[in-house]
Amino acid sequence: MRYYPVNLDIRKKNCLVVGGGSVGTRKVKMLLECGAKVTVVSPFATEKLAKMAENNKITLHKRSYEASDPDSAFLVIGATDDEALNIQISRDAEKQNKLCNIADRPEVCNFILPAIVKRDDLIIAISTSGKSPAFAKKLRKELEKQFGDEYAVFLKMMGAIRKKLLSEKHEPEAHKPIFEKLIHSNLLEYIRSKDLKAINTELYNQLGNGYRFEDLFPINDHPL
Repeated sequence: MRYYPVNLDIRKKNCLVVGGGSVGTRKVKMLLECGAKVTVVSPFATEKLAKMAENNKITLHKRSYEASDPDSAFLVIGATDDEALNIQISRDAEKQNKLCNIADRPEVCNFILPAIVKRDDLIIAISTSGKSPAFAKKLRKELEKQFGDEYAVFLKMMGAIRKKLLSEKHEPEAHKPIFEKLIHSNLLEYIRSKDLKAINTELYNQLGNGYRFEDLFPINDHPL
């Protein structure tokens, strides 16, 4: 296995994207979703990027790339259609031991980006180690059909239950069999069908009083 799988926390980290086209725009969107502080360097930019800059969501420098651009970046992404420039970005980042990804060029990256299935906090990453992005895309589409929005709701519920259990000073070791029972119950099916009565019956059977589904979430944040 060549690549070390990891989920990277980039909240409030400075991230540089070189390239203002459609690929760069997609990269910027994902970085922002993860809470990064994004700077884009490109002589041109899509309307979406220009709008983001106008709304102060990103910093946009409409100029050519300079070797000093990665200096303050935690992570660098090259998203240009200029092969020589992409290689230069990779070399400059490598000199400074930066995390660097060049779109569609795994041979000059020190990390590659997987295809992902995202259901809020549930993230399923699919990687072919750069061998076939098209196959990774196919697998992503298949998994998107298998894992619906009910998985996101289920995870929110499990997180709320865990928080409540911890607040009641239960020993963490005691939680494992509780969560095993919940995971292997019919809760996912009940959530999928939005059967609140069945959900609450199951929660009562497994946890007792005080764990009604609608009471586990803040007001106006009911996921069903």
